Amino acid sequence: MSILQKLVLASGSPRRIELLQQAGIEPDRVLPADVDETPLRAEHPRSLAKRLCKDKAEKALASLKSEEDYAPAFILAADTVVAVGRRILPKAETIDDAINCLGLLSGRSHRVYSGICLITPGGKLRQRLVETRVRFKRLPREEIDAYVFSGEWRGKAGGYAVQGLAGSFVVKLVGSYTNVVGLPLYESVALLAGEGFKAHQNWHASRS
Repeated sequence: MSILQKLVLASGSPRRIELLQQAGIEPDRVLPADVDETPLRAEHPRSLAKRLCKDKAEKALASLKSEEDYAPAFILAADTVVAVGRRILPKAETIDDAINCLGLLSGRSHRVYSGICLITPGGKLRQRLVETRVRFKRLPREEIDAYVFSGEWRGKAGGYAVQGLAGSFVVKLVGSYTNVVGLPLYESVALLAGEGFKAHQNWHASRS
């Protein structure tokens, strides 16, 4: 008799849900973990991404302790950080945030770091860090203004969503595209499968 596996995604990001669904994985529960994302003093972007995904996974685990149905679940958390050098860009919440981010990214390269953290039903904690290099074209002010008007930047790390209009800004991308969207899909699925999660069990399409 096989044990029914359950997956909890410790994120409310629609992009992360869609990416998992793209890989044929449907989270049994979406449990956003609210943590303070303020970088520590002199914290490197890589370290921030790893720390925050771990904090989110552990917070989700703590909140599920009293729920018997989800106590043995796989818990997956992620956090994405955009940086120019060691400078960490914010998740843009205001127009000024977006304008400042896009102005800084214009005509230059930046890095996108995603930390992913998996806590297994047995309590094992596994982490991965994925890095993607992205170069933007030079953005004239009128193009920045037009993008800001679109509103796609709101709540996005670095002030842009690569899967939307900002995809036209990208001159070069080295590494995982899905990492820039918000969840490195290859690494996430490999991490789940490596710990015994049947990541491909829904690939058998039902045919009528």
